[in-house]
Amino acid sequence: MIVPRRVPRIVPRIVPRIVTVWCPDWPVVAAGVAPTAPAAVLRANRVIARSPAAAMAGVRSGHRRREAQRCCPELVVLDHDPARDARQFEAVIRAVAELSPRLDVVEPGWLCLAARGPSRYFGGDEALAERLTAVVTGVLDSLGLASAPVGLGVADGRVASSIAARRAASTIAARRSGSDAAVVPQGESASYLATLTVGWLREVGEATPELVELFIRLGLRTLGDLAALPAGDVYARFGSAGLHVHRLAGGGDDRPPGTTDPPAEWSTERAFDEPVEHLETVVFVAKQLADELVATLAGGGRVCTRVVVIAETDHGERSERAWYRAVGLSSSAIVERVRWQLEGWVAQPAAMTAGITLLRLVPDQVRGDDGDQLGLWGGRSQADHDALRAVTRLTGLFGEQAVCVPAWRGGRLPSERYQWVPAATADLEDPGGRLSPGDGPWPGGSPPPSPSVVFAEPLDAEVVDEQGGPIRVSGRGEVSAAPAALVVRGAARPLRSWAGPWLIDQRWWEPRRHRRVAQFQVVTDDGEAYLVAAEQQQWWVLAAYA
Repeated sequence: MIVPRRVPRIVPRIVPRIVTVWCPDWPVVAAGVAPTAPAAVLRANRVIARSPAAAMAGVRSGHRRREAQRCCPELVVLDHDPARDARQFEAVIRAVAELSPRLDVVEPGWLCLAARGPSRYFGGDEALAERLTAVVTGVLDSLGLASAPVGLGVADGRVASSIAARRAASTIAARRSGSDAAVVPQGESASYLATLTVGWLREVGEATPELVELFIRLGLRTLGDLAALPAGDVYARFGSAGLHVHRLAGGGDDRPPGTTDPPAEWSTERAFDEPVEHLETVVFVAKQLADELVATLAGGGRVCTRVVVIAETDHGERSERAWYRAVGLSSSAIVERVRWQLEGWVAQPAAMTAGITLLRLVPDQVRGDDGDQLGLWGGRSQADHDALRAVTRLTGLFGEQAVCVPAWRGGRLPSERYQWVPAATADLEDPGGRLSPGDGPWPGGSPPPSPSVVFAEPLDAEVVDEQGGPIRVSGRGEVSAAPAALVVRGAARPLRSWAGPWLIDQRWWEPRRHRRVAQFQVVTDDGEAYLVAAEQQQWWVLAAYA
């Protein structure tokens, strides 16, 4: 007997009016880069923000380092620093909070607030947009960032508002004047979104790139095409994720009907007997509270999408901020936002005159956790989660710069493929992020599997033929004879088999950095496998295979 799949009943909701303030390419702005200087901020070897000069040269978000430097050879490459971005954006948050205390910070450079109260106070959505634009640009001007672009959108629902703000910021007028606003009339968000591409769902973080690509392959190129489909068919084909974006494409609220206001007992807090002066100690406690909160919600199959972080000092000063994330806030994401909030609070003159005596985490909005479907092979395991908790704890104890993790940067030689970066700058929960290999290609690199041990300093070696003569490799990859033995530190080890060469000819345009390397895989008679290379007729052992 086949049981038909039950489609969740869509409960009509009144879509609230939302205002979105969007500062595009904020990581570049926060770094203090002049608009006339070509610069880009990279994360996981990809561009996430670029200056107007770099944009004019053809640098785009998502470009790899080499692609960006090909478009703009004089490009200045900057490392991503989320803490710096949050500290710089704190002044904007405080200025907007003077108009509406209840606002949601999505990430540095992006915040949202309900339009109903402020709009009535200032005389309408247009007047509110003008007021907010003046406030934000005034703050940026005081920070010496008067040329930073600002987009502001007012619409029904968070998604339509966020898209309107981004479109406003991307116009030529916004780039020249520094700010712009887009107000979608009430009740017209659905028609406003209908002609836009489905790629906007990825831009505002409501859909994965894979889901968007699937929509496009199936011919659903606009949000109107997606909204026109029956909700039951969308749910049957794409599941809960598809039903969620289907509601958004039709101008619906981003808060699904299953979202609830959690009871007060779900909140977690810690009162300190003595005022705490050190930020790292508070962050360490925040990690414990976040773990407790996430575990409580997970026990009921829920995830928090909006959390309020409250901190109080011994002199009665108070910092309260709401943080929103559409896909849900993990424990590490909550800790990261607590750190941003506290660092921004400390950076404000005279904002804190005493140590912190209370830290409270309030889950303001939760929903059912649909979970992540892992692949048949691979994916995150319990060991991965344990490692994540250990890294986060060590970071809280010893600081952001003291704990490092390997991050993929790409390369043809094993020693080039990974580099050590501070754990705070890597997204440890993203299996396709900084810690995972990119797409490549890397011509000349040795084929998989990758070696298990890469020597920090290659071992001086020699590869000889059956007569004991040294093997030579020509510029075309021709070997003078079949390799018969590997000699390391005077000890000769007969070879059972060998493969190669894989030729590398890189940086030929830079005489001082030009390298020509021939890589070989060899297996000795005792079953040990090594990656060896010949460069300028000198042999080296680069790595070993388990």
